[in-house]
Amino acid sequence: MSSKEAILSRLRGAATPIAHAPHGWQPWRGADDNARRERFLRMITASHAEILTVQQATLARDLAAWLDGEGISRLACGQGGRWQDDVATACAGRSVLTPTEEFAGWKDELFDVCQAGITHCAGAIADTGTLVLLPDGGEPRTISLVPPCHIALLAASTIADNLAGLVAAGRWQQAMSTNLLLVSGPSKTADIQQTLAYGAHGPSRLLVVLVEDC
Repeated sequence: MSSKEAILSRLRGAATPIAHAPHGWQPWRGADDNARRERFLRMITASHAEILTVQQATLARDLAAWLDGEGISRLACGQGGRWQDDVATACAGRSVLTPTEEFAGWKDELFDVCQAGITHCAGAIADTGTLVLLPDGGEPRTISLVPPCHIALLAASTIADNLAGLVAAGRWQQAMSTNLLLVSGPSKTADIQQTLAYGAHGPSRLLVVLVEDC
């Protein structure tokens, strides 16, 4: 037996088998929807995300009020999302960039003019406080990555314990997206002198609009 084979043999003998069920040891397994939602909110706000909880019926009104309060009048919005009509109502009277052509045609406006980008979430992960987006031609990922503020619309009913649970609930294994975007807070870095700074590589603000849809 070679030295390499001997080392690998010892490692295999010392390895502890991993339980079949992912994350099966956490005490909160089996928690109700409210506990799962509170865990998600606690985790993502710890990463400096902001939360706006709204009822589905008042989404347009409450989102418009928030935009007014923040002085946001220039936005980028995609097409085809679940609450597209509500977003359009909330953005009435504002300058709205809607990507409809090649990126080069609207890149300058997105980078230089837009104050915020609005996207829909496919779901969220409670264990890590993470939003899950499925960017496509209707909502390109640049909308959530470029403007200083990312506004993410999340249905409360789509919060899962972990990514495996989200995939199973949405049956994504039958048509898995090729582009999965995970967001756990505003962009941040501590590369320079170990000082934490927000907005270095993307939005400095993240607003999660939690829509009570059930």
